[in-house]
Amino acid sequence: MEKIDKLKEIIKSSNNIVFFGGAGVSTESGIPDFRSKDGLYNQKYDYPPEEILSHTFFYYNTEYFYKFYKDKMNSLSIKPNITHLKLKELEKNGKLRCIITQNIDGLDIKAGSKNVLEIHGSIYRNYCTKCNKFYDAEYVFKSNGIPLCECGGIIKPDVVLYEEPLNNTFDEAINYIRKCDTLIVAGTSLTVYPAASLIRYFNGKNLILINKDKTKYDDFATLVFNQNMSEIFKEL
Repeated sequence: MEKIDKLKEIIKSSNNIVFFGGAGVSTESGIPDFRSKDGLYNQKYDYPPEEILSHTFFYYNTEYFYKFYKDKMNSLSIKPNITHLKLKELEKNGKLRCIITQNIDGLDIKAGSKNVLEIHGSIYRNYCTKCNKFYDAEYVFKSNGIPLCECGGIIKPDVVLYEEPLNNTFDEAINYIRKCDTLIVAGTSLTVYPAASLIRYFNGKNLILINKDKTKYDDFATLVFNQNMSEIFKEL
């Protein structure tokens, strides 16, 4: 409880908080992460998930890409959890300036948060690779086989695949982190680059790390919580 009380004090005294979240933020909504023992990378497929979710694989084996994508990336029926809802409250109360997320599930926006930087994109945005026409997630996930545009082009999710650069929100994320006084990093192992490099731009007062496993940045943090996120956020 001492650490929770200290976290409450930090939040109370801060008016420029940035939250940087990874897959662990959404696991309690029922979305599997990637690297845990039950994560996607430890499940058996015809190809490694890292290969399936690559730029090259998308264009050379599009049918299998979409077989995997529709099976594992569909979060349309998933609901936000207590962490997403508490972040919305912090934003509404003028404490939280920005959510930076590595997740593509759209749960932060579904919870009602306004300023969300989806640095790896979102399943909710999809574009034709030929004419660039927009398609929503329902169209993609309800399609048979490869989703096609009315022009005949293949539709591609607006998500950052392996071998692709991060989208233009990354520079914006750096700016928010540079200016914030409190950075809460949660549900990420901080091992996947370039996203993990964001923490290096923090120059503020309080660094809070929340993750089930230890990270290499724990020794630099004001507070470290190695436990379920919901246990922490339900106390706020």
